[in-house]
Amino acid sequence: MTDLHPFIAGLPKAELHVHHVGSASPRIVAELAARHPDSKVPTDPEALADYFTFTDFAHFIDVYLSVVDLVRTPEDVRLLTFEVARDMARQNIRYAELTITPYSSTRRGIDENAFMEAIEDARKAAEAEFGTVLRWCFDIPGEAGLESAEETARLATTEGLRPEGLVSFGLGGPEIGVPRPQFKPYFDRARAAGLRSVPHAGETTGPETVWDAIRDLGAERIGHGTSSVRDPELLAYLAEHRIALEVCPTSNIATRAVATLDEHPIRKMVDAGVLVTVNSDDPPMFGTDLNNEYAVAARLLDLDERGLAALAKNAVEASFLDEAGKARIAAEIDAYTDAWPAR
Repeated sequence: MTDLHPFIAGLPKAELHVHHVGSASPRIVAELAARHPDSKVPTDPEALADYFTFTDFAHFIDVYLSVVDLVRTPEDVRLLTFEVARDMARQNIRYAELTITPYSSTRRGIDENAFMEAIEDARKAAEAEFGTVLRWCFDIPGEAGLESAEETARLATTEGLRPEGLVSFGLGGPEIGVPRPQFKPYFDRARAAGLRSVPHAGETTGPETVWDAIRDLGAERIGHGTSSVRDPELLAYLAEHRIALEVCPTSNIATRAVATLDEHPIRKMVDAGVLVTVNSDDPPMFGTDLNNEYAVAARLLDLDERGLAALAKNAVEASFLDEAGKARIAAEIDAYTDAWPAR
């Protein structure tokens, strides 16, 4: 089989499911840990590999929150955001919708206006320096309950506070014991303010959670949606209504949501006609990046260069980028693929 890694490395890409804090490289996590020595997070980048070995989804959440706790000042926020964009640019990611959990920062004492200024300054600087366009999804940390939902909705919809780059509203954290319908009023507010709905659902729970996300939260894309394949009616609905799934194969294995890569349901999703996008979720924590996820998808779906280009265009189609921006990146993908010599 042709080695697809060189093609993937240069392929222009968009990423739709990737978390702000979860994208911090070992170098950045170690730097933040050194700034805040009261943390239990290792300051040695090499030791982080062991620290980021998860026993199950609950353990992943615990570790993730320990890294969240390292982001304590506006300067931490700005550093993290800009460096995430740098890592994306190295992978030829032209556009990304980065999931940010502002409640995690404001409840730790970071001034809300300073937080917004930090992410926006980093976004504009990254686009100017790297050419990578960032947009934000503000998500509710489900484990923190309705208080966090109220705060996230307020931060996302208040004029003069809501950042220019904000395009969508999400729901993350554990699904078990955190039913989706209770968050309907907050999604209603966000949608009324023009934000798009992108909740996590069906990662560690069954397809009914995905139905709840569609019916109660107005989901336009679904984060993960892994269990959707257990309900043929749901798959047909997702396909008919072009509700994209944000699929993160390596993440699903790392958190034990799926036992092995060979058992991953991505092929069933594609075969059902669902609009599938491939994403990295929390890449350094899972020892991956978007380029690797494309290589994984190529193996699971038997894709060649043209198939990978089509997969990249799925993410562009499912994004909330304006039509001119979508056309620009799609044209880049086509030009790159047409010029690729190894066919």
